[in-house]
Amino acid sequence: MIQERTCKIIGCDAGGTMTDMVVVDETGDFRVGKAATTPKDESIGYWESLIDATSYWGIDWQKQAKQILPDVESCVYSGTAMLNVLLTRRGKNVGIICTKGQEDVLLHERSKSCVSGYSYPDRLHTAAHVHNRPLVPKRLIKGVRERISVFGEPVIPLYEHEVVEAAEELLAEGIHDIVIWFLQAYINPAHEKLTAEIVREVAQKKGVDVTLYVCHEIAPIMREVSRLYSVLWQAYGAEPARKQLLSVEKKLNDNGFGSNLQVVLASGGVADARYPRLFEACFSGPIGGIFGGQFLAESMGVENLVCADLGGTSFDVGLIMHGQAVTLREVELGHFILNIPSVVMDSIGAGMGMFSTVDPETRMINLGPGSVGADPGPVCYDMGNTTATVMDCSLILGIVNPDYYLGGKVKLRTDLAYDAVKQQADVLGIDPYRYAEGVLEIIAQRMREHIKTVIAVRGYSPADYHLIGYGGAGPMLLAAYTEGLPLKGVFTVPWAAAFSAYGCCTLDLVTRYQKSTVISVPPGADENTKAFIGSIVNATWDELEQRAWQEKDAEGCRREDVRMEQIAYLRYGMQLEDLEVVSPVSRINSAEDLDKLIAAFEEFYAKVYTEGAKAPEMGYGIYELGIRTTVVKPKPRLPKLPLEGKAPGGDAFKGQRKVYVAGEWKTANIYEMDLLRPGNEVSGLAIIESPATTFPVPEGKTVRMDEHMALWLI
Repeated sequence: MIQERTCKIIGCDAGGTMTDMVVVDETGDFRVGKAATTPKDESIGYWESLIDATSYWGIDWQKQAKQILPDVESCVYSGTAMLNVLLTRRGKNVGIICTKGQEDVLLHERSKSCVSGYSYPDRLHTAAHVHNRPLVPKRLIKGVRERISVFGEPVIPLYEHEVVEAAEELLAEGIHDIVIWFLQAYINPAHEKLTAEIVREVAQKKGVDVTLYVCHEIAPIMREVSRLYSVLWQAYGAEPARKQLLSVEKKLNDNGFGSNLQVVLASGGVADARYPRLFEACFSGPIGGIFGGQFLAESMGVENLVCADLGGTSFDVGLIMHGQAVTLREVELGHFILNIPSVVMDSIGAGMGMFSTVDPETRMINLGPGSVGADPGPVCYDMGNTTATVMDCSLILGIVNPDYYLGGKVKLRTDLAYDAVKQQADVLGIDPYRYAEGVLEIIAQRMREHIKTVIAVRGYSPADYHLIGYGGAGPMLLAAYTEGLPLKGVFTVPWAAAFSAYGCCTLDLVTRYQKSTVISVPPGADENTKAFIGSIVNATWDELEQRAWQEKDAEGCRREDVRMEQIAYLRYGMQLEDLEVVSPVSRINSAEDLDKLIAAFEEFYAKVYTEGAKAPEMGYGIYELGIRTTVVKPKPRLPKLPLEGKAPGGDAFKGQRKVYVAGEWKTANIYEMDLLRPGNEVSGLAIIESPATTFPVPEGKTVRMDEHMALWLI
């Protein structure tokens, strides 16, 4: 009976347009749902999406939620709430107390901040370079005299009276959220600690409540500007975003959910919504799909996988290499550079909402750089936009069913899309349908080159990888952008439109505790040198483990359920980028133990950059150490069903429609994606559609559903 299902996991990906939901029952079976995102109160969109997802099990969520939610073990959220707060400048009023002489750091930033995310041509033209408008105005940044050296030694004592003056001035401005940021405090936090005590005393005397964000407590990491931005994002954006998360949690708790909401962190894993370093979740939306891909790769025996996410505004590509997602120490978001260990997602502007125009001088078709977004949407939405988009081109070519978009909840206007495309085609004097086909060819070529670049910069070939295409538009151009790439295999899944939400459900409760170090391992280091290095490493790991156990105990985790791993960030001497390595030993108690750590780094380095790139003659640098804790959570079950016949069942065939292909109209067979069975094959020309996505099958190609319900393009 449908009513006997016990829901165990709820995963959500709240994007700028749609909120995707995945619900998982006690057997690992799952369903997906969608609803419009409601930025003013995300609990509304969250709830509506839950209603949609559970309806596929015949559940009336509005009536049965209070019977179902008490059995749910985890509710996981990922989304763009924090990023939206930052990009729209709707965060808190924050003040900063910093080392004197550093008051203008938000103006000059780091040099690459002004070109972060730009295309190569825009990087070349300084007129296009724009710095971030400071999140904190100059009048709210107070410098005080103090200085800690790069070796952690006090060079200039803290001028305590200047701290008192700074605190009084900020409080007089009505500022109750204060960031304390001193140079090199990640090595020696004494001045930051003393400053925090003084500010609290000043506030107490004035009868004012203040919240302090002390850098060494939140981000004890080198690279001063990105360290400041990390803590500033926590103060400015994370706390307002936390209110949205807690509103979702309250809605769940009021209806019987007995635990706390969990959020996806950029490095992978989830944490409690009360996680003190919530800024680490600012990039949570796009990366869910990477870990969904990692989960599939492990389950299907795929070693290397390209994860390609196509949505309305961007085409995001991430890699699973040797079963693991590739990570970096810093992430660039909205021209901000943050100290967040993050899964690598390389993005380009190539989404279905991109504008398509013609330059009247060069008579060239331009895609972007702008994208229409959800409001007003493509022309076919009939919400006010009049400039053709990639989506409009797909619609007039017959690829998208105008009466089945989101299951028919949104009716698309083919006539309006045609008029907008014709307006651009007339500039070139060509047929509107040929113009639309050309637009899809251009965007597919961009995506194809992006995939090749992402793989090539790491020293590999597409022939080393499988590829999964997902996102609402992922399957739509899958055949086009993989054409000519010598990939091992190409596939998508029926739940591609909510794949990032699915990925959220596959994550464990993972938390990182990190701290910068300055450790150099010279070539040919003797045993005494290695023993000394080991003592420094062990002391740092001891400190971080103590912090980790304090937080895990406070969260109510049983110690026997917590797996603790020691991690180190290593690089070759004179190099600028680290690689994260899980230490094969829990402590460096001998020269042999350090050799084992270095060997693990070299093995991983060879996998990422190839064997020939290794440079042990340069020595090694250890500039950061960490502890990673993991508590295993229940996960969805990847289906494994018996294979049936090649011919789809009669209920899967929906009919035929005309599709414009290679300059002429042809008849395509139409199939319902959700009614295909393992073993079924669909040969082109065909279109496999579902309420949430569309998968065209070109002539000469076949799509086969395997035992895991993956749809392979062969």
